[in-house]
Amino acid sequence: MTANTPTQQRQRAHDVNPFDLEDDGAYGQWRERKLARSVFATPAPIVEIDEPRALSPAERDALVRGCRDRNMAIYQCARPVDKLALRRFGLQLGLEHLDHNLCADDDSVSSIESRSGGLQSGFIPYSNRPLNWHTDGYYNSPDQTIRAFVLHCVRPAVRGGTNEFIDPEVVYIRIRDQNPDYIRALMHPSAMSIPACRSDGVETRQGRGGPVFAIDPGYGSLHMRYTARTRSIHWREDRLTRDAVTLMVDVLSRSSPYRLRIRLRAGQGIVCNNVLHRRSAFTDNASSGRLLLRARYYERVRGPGAHTCIEG
Repeated sequence: MTANTPTQQRQRAHDVNPFDLEDDGAYGQWRERKLARSVFATPAPIVEIDEPRALSPAERDALVRGCRDRNMAIYQCARPVDKLALRRFGLQLGLEHLDHNLCADDDSVSSIESRSGGLQSGFIPYSNRPLNWHTDGYYNSPDQTIRAFVLHCVRPAVRGGTNEFIDPEVVYIRIRDQNPDYIRALMHPSAMSIPACRSDGVETRQGRGGPVFAIDPGYGSLHMRYTARTRSIHWREDRLTRDAVTLMVDVLSRSSPYRLRIRLRAGQGIVCNNVLHRRSAFTDNASSGRLLLRARYYERVRGPGAHTCIEG
């Protein structure tokens, strides 16, 4: 029998899919590695960055490794970061195409701060109210899937504004371990539907239906589309979907060593493969309020020449 060539061995590795519900062996091996790498230390590891416009190989590798292991990495910049620096930072991590969403600035980077007027004032991220669990762009069309984002703190709030993050792959594990049929239900193309958005009688965003969990065809990775909103959300009306959503809410409500809780300081930020996140309410300073810069991307975080973030 002829031994497999290195090329054939690599191809076989890419063919193994831990998200195949019929392949318990591949799932079990991936699950063990994933959970071992996903536990957060106290305090959480932070990648120190000198110049975000020109990352050193060690800085870039640490960020990519965090996104490979946990789908997220927290960083601290020694220098001030503006929008141009943020875009150059993303480019070095394989993040090129920005999503220009409804409330983004003209350069597609959003200035997240409390607004008292204008279009943004009608959306919770642009207020000081708490923001519940969600992934970004859950209302986007499939050709505008948000696979990654950078959230950078320019100014923190006086009090509050704590962020929490959890890797969707860990949530997937918790649900699949309970009942693989729940994953099947959440992968249904009509599992979660978002109605159209209207402003002054004009439709500003189409309604959108789709799965909660899906396999990204371009990367072979798991993608999650979710919001914990209870209004203006339609779940597929069957028992398995209802039970799966109930379990997911329970998983997200529990404390966990796989959850990262951090109140970002000035100069700190997160780069991630669109992980689940939420934010607590906050109190602003009267003269200069909380300000974060957010850049959403259609690519996942990658190292040089990387094909996928599912690695051994």
